[in-house]
Amino acid sequence: MILIGTSGFSYDDWKGFFYPESLDKRDMLAYYASRFPAVEINSTYYTIPGPAAFYSMARKTPPHFRFAVKAHRDMTHLEEPKAEAFASFIRSIEPLTESGKLGCVLAQYPWGFKPSGEAAARLEGLRERLGDVPTVVEFRNAGWAAVETYDLLKRLGFGFCSVDEPALRGLMPRVAVATSRVGYVRFHGRNAADWWKHEHAWQRYNYLYSEEELAEWAPRVRSLDAETDVTYLFFNNHYQGKSAQNAVMFAKMLSLPLGEGGPAQQGLFD
Repeated sequence: MILIGTSGFSYDDWKGFFYPESLDKRDMLAYYASRFPAVEINSTYYTIPGPAAFYSMARKTPPHFRFAVKAHRDMTHLEEPKAEAFASFIRSIEPLTESGKLGCVLAQYPWGFKPSGEAAARLEGLRERLGDVPTVVEFRNAGWAAVETYDLLKRLGFGFCSVDEPALRGLMPRVAVATSRVGYVRFHGRNAADWWKHEHAWQRYNYLYSEEELAEWAPRVRSLDAETDVTYLFFNNHYQGKSAQNAVMFAKMLSLPLGEGGPAQQGLFD
């Protein structure tokens, strides 16, 4: 099963590109869920909300809808992760777990997190603290693109997050590997010029994939789908709705069904 969507949904600059201009921010998730079957929540990297926030999200989405939730930075970006961050995070996502709408947790590590015995121990600690919560790990440093990494993830029961990003030295290559029953691919865009140096964060992700670029991933995604129970595809090139446009484009290439959305959305990306 392949579920496609975008990294985040609550963007004001999507109005006129994906959302109707008049749509209230409170109605964005319901509108989004009428089109896509899954979403990746990134705001939890910065702030862990109370359970009520995810209860509301679960209530606004249909039964089949799934959420991937990014781990808080205190869980992944500290040499000694904070135990209280794990406790708060797990409590926060309980409404998704209880409703059956939690797809997985995304644990993204920084570029400076490189392969070592200490790094492996941190991953072991992540598994211990998350228990049986389905989790996918995203590495930013190319040093992790190795058989030893995949074997470690398999042993710990973690999925491997495949990424598409600029072909710059030190960044992860475009490989698709299944290390658990959850497959995962994040499309960050290929804006090499603004990746390392940019005035605003959105500039890094200001990129629209071509059909030819996405076609490179079609056989890789099908391979992941053959080895997993579910494969998530999330587009993070979110500026002005480009991620939604590419998600629709790739869904058509893979013959994945999507909802019709609201009247103002129908035909928008055809």
